[in-house]
Amino acid sequence: FAPGRVRCLIGPNGAGKSSLLRCLTGTHPLDAGEIVLDGRPVTRWMPYRRVQAGVGIKMQVAQVFGELSVRTNLWIAAYSRDRDAAVADRLSERTLRALGLEALAERDAADLSHGEQQWLDLGMVLCLQPSVVLLDEPAAGMTGEERRELSQLVRVLAETAAVVVVEHDMAFVRTLDAEVTVLHRGEVFAQGDLDTLRQDERILDIY
Repeated sequence: FAPGRVRCLIGPNGAGKSSLLRCLTGTHPLDAGEIVLDGRPVTRWMPYRRVQAGVGIKMQVAQVFGELSVRTNLWIAAYSRDRDAAVADRLSERTLRALGLEALAERDAADLSHGEQQWLDLGMVLCLQPSVVLLDEPAAGMTGEERRELSQLVRVLAETAAVVVVEHDMAFVRTLDAEVTVLHRGEVFAQGDLDTLRQDERILDIY
């Protein structure tokens, strides 16, 4: 995966999409193969070391601190990278404004709607300033407007970071103008642009 264009991973349930992301983050061990980040083998690194090295992931279920405010959630994420309070102050406030969360800044994360929690979770990932962004069904539970904003944000992120999106919603995938990799039974089944892949009878069969 490389910066410059979004890469989407699609495939039927059980294809291995989420498992691949967990392998990349270190929460699932590998039986074989190697994971390389910026030229460095990180296969045996613990998850926190991969995050510090530039890997950020947003899973399907929002990972937020429910009893803390939106602002504090972002600040903790920003602080965790370099342990610099001044940097965390600037970065969390910038992310708060960039995602349009100012009106929710003092609300506890637990009081947010499902879509708002997903947006906050994404903001926490951005506060890590990752060079690799892994998104597992990021549009789930979002409104139409939120999805449009998310699509724009993902494409902007891809200009400077390697962005990998696991997604079932083909309408959302289409908005990303992404390279698409089809997984099936844990292996790469096909690759290309979405319009070409939709014409492939083999892909229709596995679905």
